[in-house]
Amino acid sequence: MKDAVTELAQNVALPFDRARAMPRSVYLSDDFLRAEQEHIFARDWICVGRFDQFAEPGDYVTTEIAGRPIMVIRDAGGTLRAQSNVCLHRMSTLLTGAGNTRSIVCPYHAWTYNLDGQLRGAPEMVQNAGFDRKDYRLPQLRCDVWLGWVMVSLNPDPPALETHLADVAALIEPYGMADYSQTFQERHNWNTNWKVLAENFMESYHLPVCHAGTIGSFVSLDEMDCPPGGAAWNYHSILKDPDAPLTNAHPSNTTMQGDQRRTTVLVTIYPALCITLTPGYFWYLSLRPDGPDRVEILYGGGLSPDYVNDPQSQAHFAQLKDLLDRVNDEDRGCTEAVYRGLSSGLAEPGHLSYLERPNYDFATYISSRIQSGTALS
Repeated sequence: MKDAVTELAQNVALPFDRARAMPRSVYLSDDFLRAEQEHIFARDWICVGRFDQFAEPGDYVTTEIAGRPIMVIRDAGGTLRAQSNVCLHRMSTLLTGAGNTRSIVCPYHAWTYNLDGQLRGAPEMVQNAGFDRKDYRLPQLRCDVWLGWVMVSLNPDPPALETHLADVAALIEPYGMADYSQTFQERHNWNTNWKVLAENFMESYHLPVCHAGTIGSFVSLDEMDCPPGGAAWNYHSILKDPDAPLTNAHPSNTTMQGDQRRTTVLVTIYPALCITLTPGYFWYLSLRPDGPDRVEILYGGGLSPDYVNDPQSQAHFAQLKDLLDRVNDEDRGCTEAVYRGLSSGLAEPGHLSYLERPNYDFATYISSRIQSGTALS
């Protein structure tokens, strides 16, 4: 892994106007991925979905963060909590997928937990003198909600989201993102490295070509803004064509003015929450590495309150989902082609465009976290 760490550090030591794409080694190395899991995914805030997924007690989702199975669930008292999804008996995983449950029952020996993780019952344990069910509670994890996003951290002392992401919250405040309604959520797995997909999201340089069949014609490269990012996030913005479907503010919206009514902001919250926010809708990807060559994707989206409440809302839902699925298919083709290419011994990273400033900032973040983490190991 040392070569990958060193190569990346040398890469980001150059000023942006001389920088190149990240070296092949950071995408291909198993050791580098293990370091990412330990020093990035196990330390930072990770998105597991939207708050409106947890409307009722017992609503839950499951996922893995840095190889640890977790659940996020609304308990009987209404508290949203994140906790281990591993039984405290013989260590089977407990819940699967997403849904609603009145209790958490282990599928192996039926040890049963309350929604807050406290063990309620364990069959055939009364003859064990050392057993007391009050001693058993699923390990609790940090869980918070930020502008409608449910965020979880394995780190017992992560930075407070309201200060950690204060600058980006101020940037997108006019959109009122917390009030956008999720209309769909899916899980996918693609044959590419997680950073390839994250980088693809961070730049719109590829839109006129990769997305020629969908949104490419609604975008002008000359109207993109790619400023330097913050320590925990980056963004770029696009002025969309006034005729672009759903991306402009609803006619009833009186809070957005001028070009803001057609401005799309693409925000990446490090390490792996990618949000496209328009005045009419949002969509997002929350990424998890699945080996160097695969990425687990939580893919979702929805509409602004203006469009949700419009009498044509069902038509808006259908139009949005059709558009985003086609865009997603185009991105899959492009990012899987990038991974095939960088896996070649003939591949060499080239210089970045001025439209790829967020990629440079992302590489700097990755390098900083890996270097500081391995220095302490």
